[in-house]
Amino acid sequence: MPRGASPKREREYEELKNNFQKSGRYKGRAKEVAARIVNKQRAQYGETKGEKEKDREGKSPDRNLPIRNYQHLTMSEVKKKIEDLSKSELKKVESYESKHKDRKGVHDAIERARAA
Repeated sequence: MPRGASPKREREYEELKNNFQKSGRYKGRAKEVAARIVNKQRAQYGETKGEKEKDREGKSPDRNLPIRNYQHLTMSEVKKKIEDLSKSELKKVESYESKHKDRKGVHDAIERARAA
């Protein structure tokens, strides 16, 4: 694991590595595969040095959205925040969602918010 990984990610790495070794999957590559999985998760949730730098510089893909740190929110968290948005803000979120994660549940929540 790279320096700077949180204790949570360290535990996830150890669990994955141990599970792979016990089950015999990825023979000789268990450490590598576990590290790749955890590093991918770190990047998705903005925990890597590069992602943090993008946030500081204002280059994050979700910088113009009305919901702060949108790309790191779960679908249920997004649904709760959508209820308070105006129609123009809903349009921004819908456009971002279509281009990035494209989650059906979020699209449905946007439609319900528009109808209300």
